[in-house]
Amino acid sequence: MERSLASFLFWMLLCTVYWDGAKAHIEEFGYGANFSSYPYFEFNVPRNVTTTVGQTAFLHCRVEQLGDKAVSWIRKRDLHILTAGILTYTSDQRFQVIRPDKSDNWTLQIKFPQLRDSGIYECQVNTEPKMSLAYRLNVIEAKARVLGPGDLHVKAGSSVTLICVINQGPHDLGTVFWYLGANILQTPPTHPNDPDSTERLSIQNHWSDGLTSRLHISSARLSDSGNYSCVPTIAAPASVNVHVINGEHPAAMQHGNKNTAPLSPSLHCTLVYSISVFIIKHIR
Repeated sequence: MERSLASFLFWMLLCTVYWDGAKAHIEEFGYGANFSSYPYFEFNVPRNVTTTVGQTAFLHCRVEQLGDKAVSWIRKRDLHILTAGILTYTSDQRFQVIRPDKSDNWTLQIKFPQLRDSGIYECQVNTEPKMSLAYRLNVIEAKARVLGPGDLHVKAGSSVTLICVINQGPHDLGTVFWYLGANILQTPPTHPNDPDSTERLSIQNHWSDGLTSRLHISSARLSDSGNYSCVPTIAAPASVNVHVINGEHPAAMQHGNKNTAPLSPSLHCTLVYSISVFIIKHIR
């Protein structure tokens, strides 16, 4: 019994000494007597952010129990202080911190981002030692692509389908507009009582891993020839030239109009004369 009591008192003394040492260590680093009130980051936020050129980017930093400390945003590549508190410390007005009143969120907003803005950004808290949380920003240049050749030859009266795809960039890929020359293409309204109002042009957009837009023209006419542009809201456009031709020259339609034209009479005579002279010289 006495040995058990002695062992208990020994462990009590040891725990008291350990706690006093831990408390002194906490106070030495300025954490204060209440360690639970020390600031900490909320890690449940996106820290690898991808955006496209020109589309506003947001880096969300949430700091709990900030107290009298301040939050700053640092650009890692040149250690430039972008913001401190709610103040901006750069002449580049594209950078701004957004912090609603009494909120724990300190969001770095980057307007009109460019490729050069890609890199590491740090959300820092001026504790001792300093706290920091790194974010990676990826700025990419999304580009549209029209499937198929750049020059498309189709027979008058046939159907034409142009497919434009955008498979780069974040999930928010906006939408797509189609142009013929400088004129935007829109699906005309149809009237059930008017048989001549049958929809000849249709546009369908589909979002999955990327964005696919289909422009369909039924019963193509010669007036449908021209430059068709696929113009996304947040990506570089792409275009294709459509040539609607009469049915007399199907070879031109199938081979991109690369057929050789028939020889003119004068050129034909010149060739015959040259060959005749060549043969006569060799016979002699």
